[in-house]
Amino acid sequence: MPEVTIVELSPQLVLGMRKTGAYREIPVMFQRICEFALSKNIPLATYPAFLCHEITVEEVQKADEEGNADIEVVFPIYEFVEITGDEEIKVYKLPGGKMAKIVHKGPYEECTLAYEKLFSWISENGKRITGPVREVYLNDPREVQPEEILTEIYAPLE
Repeated sequence: MPEVTIVELSPQLVLGMRKTGAYREIPVMFQRICEFALSKNIPLATYPAFLCHEITVEEVQKADEEGNADIEVVFPIYEFVEITGDEEIKVYKLPGGKMAKIVHKGPYEECTLAYEKLFSWISENGKRITGPVREVYLNDPREVQPEEILTEIYAPLE
């Protein structure tokens, strides 16, 4: 199991969507942002991310089952790109700051152990999560085997 590290992330300009629903909608939301970017000739800068606004595993499960999860997905874009979003897709700065980070290798469905290790480390070190946890997807599950999927998980700290 990988170790938890502390990193400093810079704020990042993103194309993003935020809605209430079930987590299974995340791939559709990513696709919508990609279609929007393509239609406007907007180059996407780096890897997409999902921001989880529910704090505990129990909250995540309950919100997903009830279909009222607070779902936010983003694609970083370059600072020099001048664009505006639409009613569904917004352009905004994703905050940076001090983050606890762990990397999960394997299927998305098996990242629970990485989250448990991250949350345990935060608790054991007297830290507190100050915002949504982020998952940054480093490769495409359509292009790699499930056991090769890489996900960085970040928790903002005070």
